[in-house]
Amino acid sequence: MSCILAIDPGPIQSAYVQWDGEKIEGFGLEVNDNVLDLVSLVSCAPKNMVIEQVRSYGMPVGATVFDTVFWSGRFCQAWPNEFHQMPRLKVKQHICHDSRAKDSNIIQALVDRFAYGVRNKGKGTKPEPGFFYGFKKDIWQAFALAVTWHDQNYG
Repeated sequence: MSCILAIDPGPIQSAYVQWDGEKIEGFGLEVNDNVLDLVSLVSCAPKNMVIEQVRSYGMPVGATVFDTVFWSGRFCQAWPNEFHQMPRLKVKQHICHDSRAKDSNIIQALVDRFAYGVRNKGKGTKPEPGFFYGFKKDIWQAFALAVTWHDQNYG
């Protein structure tokens, strides 16, 4: 099974998760320059990178959206192997089976799948870390991206 690097890009910082389909090999929420450096130094040598694709739905967008698109392009350009883009709508439909799902719905669906019945959303504690120990903010969304890519290509 191939390891996946999933990135949820942002205008200033981006979340990433390295996952081999069973074990999370690495994750973080870093400033974009650090993520750019990481792209070529990932520990599990993934062959595939999947990045959330920015899509327009007809509404006006601001500078932060264009900055996010800029960084997405830089990450893809720096990646030495095959990369893929996946729109957020596809992730919502796969993880929650509903295009109207919010971040909280996606998080709960991931907890139900990977840490069912574990309190604290599967994070555990420092002495007893759980599957999602250390997860925060957009790291959840990067993991949802990795899970969706994995399920649709290896599942």
